[in-house]
Amino acid sequence: MHYAVPNPHGPDVDAFEGASNAELKPHKLEGTMAFMFETRFPQRVTAFAAQSKSLQKGYGAYGDRLKKHFNSKQR
Repeated sequence: MHYAVPNPHGPDVDAFEGASNAELKPHKLEGTMAFMFETRFPQRVTAFAAQSKSLQKGYGAYGDRLKKHFNSKQR
């Protein structure tokens, strides 16, 4: 099976910790818009996007501050 090259995506530290520690009840989200799509085709940044002033340089490092919680020895 073919999988596309991984691209950085996911919550930042504040979003992850906030959601992980929030009371488990329904929460209404307002003033936000998010979407995601899946494809088996490789994703490439266009030259136009790579040269854009709004490019988020260093975006791929968003997860560097995330704490590791997975313990492979825990059963």
